[in-house]
Amino acid sequence: MTSQHEKAEQFLKLHEQGGALLLPNAWDVASARLFEEAGFPAIASTSAGVAFAHGYGDGQQIGRDEMLAIIARMVAAVRVPVTADIEAGYGPTPDDVATTIRGVIEAGAVGVNLEDNNGGGQPLYTVEAQVARIAAARAAANQAGVLLVINARTDTFLFQIGAAETRLDETLRRAKAYLEAGADSIFVPGVIDAATIEALVRQIPAPLNIMAGPGAPAAPELFRLGVRRVSVGAAAMLATMGLVRDIARELRQSGTYEQMAQHPYSFGDGSTLFARESP
Repeated sequence: MTSQHEKAEQFLKLHEQGGALLLPNAWDVASARLFEEAGFPAIASTSAGVAFAHGYGDGQQIGRDEMLAIIARMVAAVRVPVTADIEAGYGPTPDDVATTIRGVIEAGAVGVNLEDNNGGGQPLYTVEAQVARIAAARAAANQAGVLLVINARTDTFLFQIGAAETRLDETLRRAKAYLEAGADSIFVPGVIDAATIEALVRQIPAPLNIMAGPGAPAAPELFRLGVRRVSVGAAAMLATMGLVRDIARELRQSGTYEQMAQHPYSFGDGSTLFARESP
């Protein structure tokens, strides 16, 4: 068995200079095991995917305890490091974030995404507020003695905050402040054009995480631009929902099984996937 500390060290090393970390985002134990079986060295959770799979909308509609319980089940099911998408930390205050971080560590995860989108009338926390929240996350991890990898997400581009001509500068201002507060890497979803990505890579003194998927450059191209961490967010889960939708429509309309036949996965494979010894 690999300890949580060893997994955290492994996960942090995957971000090192020259690294190319492609992270699949799981939403339950089955998806986590399938991603592990495919050979990924680490797995991330997707908060939106977890929420949708359990009957909630995105944006902290699922509660902290339920989210952490699902993350704990994923961690227990795989041998590779798991990093947890904890949205905005399930509460506005630094104490709220610290409580969530302690829960993440108890669940066995070795990293978190922590975003600055507060879901309220003002889309983002102020830099000062988010800095305090990130510092609280780092302090909670340090107190627990866990090398937690904090991936600080800023939604300046995703929510198109401010004027287009100042958005890059605001992103860089936030990124540098978040790193000084204790973040290990910076996550900028909503960016897929090469020029902006190159500017972010050049000016952020830490690993950059880009969210990719259909319509974005392929992962090897993103790594060529200097990105060190690529994740897919809820894209795989949404594609799975699209497949189930198509299966449902075919069954309802014609009573046939072509959609299922095009994506076979045997009962035996399913049984084998969960038959191994615990990690």
